[in-house]
Amino acid sequence: MLELTYPWLLLLLALPLLMRLMPAYKQSRDSVKVPFFDTLVELSEVRPETGAMIVQRDQTQRFLVGFMWLCLVLAAAKPTWVGAPIEQQKSGRDLMVAVDLSGSMEATDFTLPDGTSVNRLDAVKYVLANAGTHHESDRLGLIVFGSAAYLQTPFTEDHAIWTQLLTETEIGMAGQSTVFGDAIGLAIKLFLDGDSDNRVLVILTDGNDTGSTVPPIDAAKVAATHDIRIYTIAIGDPATIGEEALDVETIQRVSEVTGGRDFQALDREQLAEASRTIAELEPELYETVSFRPKQSLHWIPVAVMFFLYWLYHSWGAWQTWRRLRGAHAD
Repeated sequence: MLELTYPWLLLLLALPLLMRLMPAYKQSRDSVKVPFFDTLVELSEVRPETGAMIVQRDQTQRFLVGFMWLCLVLAAAKPTWVGAPIEQQKSGRDLMVAVDLSGSMEATDFTLPDGTSVNRLDAVKYVLANAGTHHESDRLGLIVFGSAAYLQTPFTEDHAIWTQLLTETEIGMAGQSTVFGDAIGLAIKLFLDGDSDNRVLVILTDGNDTGSTVPPIDAAKVAATHDIRIYTIAIGDPATIGEEALDVETIQRVSEVTGGRDFQALDREQLAEASRTIAELEPELYETVSFRPKQSLHWIPVAVMFFLYWLYHSWGAWQTWRRLRGAHAD
């Protein structure tokens, strides 16, 4: 579809008509200039008089002037070709995964499908790597936490990079303790730095909070005010006692406050089931973006104008050359 960016400039097309209503430009000058003018008048016995002549253009010149003005006005109005609408789907949700890397994650109490016994972190890596297929439309981020919380991967649509950085995590690289609340606080900051209104945080931990600056439940309340849903997955045996014991009540409360849900995973099957359930509760979400490509065509009338200008003067030069050649031949 063709449209004009500045259609009001077409009013300038009437300017030549207004010019015709104005009186002709007058310029006084001698019609004949010769050094012996007085002698010529005396010999011819003709008395010189004043007169006026209006210079007129021929039909070709009138057409060219009018057409070139039309081209200039059209170029100024900036004709633009607008293409058919193009729709693109973009990620509609930011999903942050927070993984506990404290020393207790080294417990080897999970089994892979091939029967291999692995520690809790390796089981988490296995399940999350396969869970990426359930969130292909999401922007994924990764936080690791232990004695402190760190951003491992900012929000990205490149799930291969996200998975690679997840596999590179090691137990203890963030410290031996568990700062559950600080991980939530870091996630809130990252969500607020983004531009998505659909925010989900998944936390996988096997211990209780041992030293967060902000208690987990208080951090969850802040998250709820920013419409951040938190899903928690408690990894390990809730009967464990001591510093590594699971604070099941806090984990459940964090999810409840934000409108999420808590899960408990004693083995790989339960961990995988929790991941699938979260995928069902948070189905893939897309945002459709529509735009129409535009291409400016203002150069076309300008090119036509210059071509006609060149063609007219080339024709005139050729005609002059023919006349001079014929005169020399005679």
